[in-house]
Amino acid sequence: MFTLMSLVRDPSLGLRVLVPGPDGALDAPATWVHNTELPDPSRYVRERELVLTNGLWYDRASAAEFAANAHRAGAAGIVFGLRDETPVTPPDLVEACREIGMPLLEIVTEVPFTAITQAVAALYTDERQEALVGLVRRGDTLATALSRGADASGVLQVLRRDHDLPLAVVDRMGRLIAAEGADLTPDQRESVARGLVRRPPALEVELGPAGRATLFLVGAVGDVDAALVCVRPVTALSKAEKDGLEQTARFLSLEVAKRQAIQAIELRFASELLEMILSGGRRMSEVPGRLKAFGVDPQGPLAVVAVAFAPAPGDSDGGEATLPGLAEVAGEFFVTVGTPVVVAAGTQDVVAVFSWRRPEAELRALGERLAAAVGRRFPGRRPVVGVGGAAAQAAALREPLVRSREACRVLRRRRGGPAAATFAELGTHRLLLGLQDAETLRGFAEGVLGAIREHDARRGGELEETLRAFLDHDGHWAATAAALHIHVNTLRNRLVKISELTGRDVSRTEDRVDLFLALEADAMA
Repeated sequence: MFTLMSLVRDPSLGLRVLVPGPDGALDAPATWVHNTELPDPSRYVRERELVLTNGLWYDRASAAEFAANAHRAGAAGIVFGLRDETPVTPPDLVEACREIGMPLLEIVTEVPFTAITQAVAALYTDERQEALVGLVRRGDTLATALSRGADASGVLQVLRRDHDLPLAVVDRMGRLIAAEGADLTPDQRESVARGLVRRPPALEVELGPAGRATLFLVGAVGDVDAALVCVRPVTALSKAEKDGLEQTARFLSLEVAKRQAIQAIELRFASELLEMILSGGRRMSEVPGRLKAFGVDPQGPLAVVAVAFAPAPGDSDGGEATLPGLAEVAGEFFVTVGTPVVVAAGTQDVVAVFSWRRPEAELRALGERLAAAVGRRFPGRRPVVGVGGAAAQAAALREPLVRSREACRVLRRRRGGPAAATFAELGTHRLLLGLQDAETLRGFAEGVLGAIREHDARRGGELEETLRAFLDHDGHWAATAAALHIHVNTLRNRLVKISELTGRDVSRTEDRVDLFLALEADAMA
């Protein structure tokens, strides 16, 4: 942009100020020039344009009307061009501009309006060249800073050398990555996170007493992963500031991608720890070292919880048990309570193994607080937490790990109930099966079901499917036959065959329990 004073200072234009307008009007930015002889140019003059006129409208409008029309359009000022017929600016135009506070300049006959247009164009060229040089210089500085190991804070410091703006970087989970000149509260970071997960993402958010903030989106792996937050509304930012912020946001994507890669490695490392605990045997010897790497004391008492989302009403497929970011939110929770933790994400739950030197009875309350923290970060979802209990040391982690995951799985299946529960509170066959290792479960399932599976494979039968349907329908013959689309006599014949092959009579409760547990064990193995 340019100012009227920058044109007045150009001696080649020969401009003279007749009415300066309000304080600072000559130094206020103007956008362009508009040459017009219309008595009412308000429909065509854009906000902050400088109106150039020779007064050829005088026979159709008064000076007061013309000045009022230009003022209504938001013009930056008026330049009156002298000519042979009007060697001086009309006094009534000077008086009209003075009354309404419209800057009025005069240009001599010898200088055409095109000279003003050329001068403005030259100012714009210089401004754009300066901005481009600034962008290139800052780009080189940012690239150098990143190559030397600067983090997100270092990137923000480069931008603040040119523009004194309050800045922060917040990811889509509401975590503060860096800040320079801005001190965002947890609620303000939460507002930014909510804006980022919207579709499309928000470009401005309300930050309460701090006012509106502008978000410059940072994408690392094909999605919006974070935002460069400037605690200023977009209308208060100059073009140079917006260009600098957009450029910095692009460089920040490299830093965010690096952080995500590190987090992915840590999550894989944590997932391997769970596999070691579950497999037992020789791999258990590696567990203490893994725990130490995360700052968790393997020799002290430890506890395990598992968190997942219960399906929403109407989810025919059970809904998603986990969502991106759940492991990070769980990890943040333990950081806020000052507890060293290892968090591992799976498809069905997120497991946390952490140091616990308080009474085991307090674990349930911790699980409820964890569920509440996750619920705040994922509005509309119902988190549940299975509390597996405590272990004296790393070597005894398998049992609380299995308990926590099975308790979490049971809570997911229930339509209501507590957000957190211990293994002992739930009392279900799945918890008992969960205490067995995979090899024991497979052996039991194969011992009971092996004969009917062999029969189905050899003859193309449907005995196992029939057994599952019969048990799913609580032993109701008519309902089972209808679900399988077969006659009740056909169902009876199949169940007789199952009894012959397995040695278990489906009409006896004891035998039916064996068959049911075998199917459940097979699903868990």
